[in-house]
Amino acid sequence: MGRSYQIIMLENKVFSCFVFYSVLLVIKMYIIAIITGQVRLRKKAFANPEDAQRHGGLQHFREDPDVERCQRAHRNDMENIVPFLFLGAVYSLIGPSLSVARAHFLVFFLFRMLHTLAYLCVLRAPTRSLAYVIAQVPCISMAFQILAALSSYACSGSIGDRVNL
Repeated sequence: MGRSYQIIMLENKVFSCFVFYSVLLVIKMYIIAIITGQVRLRKKAFANPEDAQRHGGLQHFREDPDVERCQRAHRNDMENIVPFLFLGAVYSLIGPSLSVARAHFLVFFLFRMLHTLAYLCVLRAPTRSLAYVIAQVPCISMAFQILAALSSYACSGSIGDRVNL
């Protein structure tokens, strides 16, 4: 297992770059989950009655706007980072230039960070919306490049005709 990992990670520098930014994004998602829990504890707003009972009673089984804001930020990450993980992994395998790929991954990462900051710190509009849109640009670019690279497989003949079996 160690050798195959080294081959993939060391010989495909684009994939290694992708993994670096992906791990940072996943860590960011974990941090938002922790922040949500901390806000929930601080505001005493629990989603489950058993948690509310444990922390003072059923009156704390309630919603809170700050907790909901954290949850929306986390949900938005799941809706956007998960597709990036798929697109970035496949994009890494089609042989893009390292500098172009790094730019795609870095732009997505930086603007997702800004999006989260804008969400959690309630930054002035349209900061969050612009961050969202700019982060989508590399994803759309990668999707189109993947489709272009693979279109010949989808448009003619069978895949078996193109693969050395």
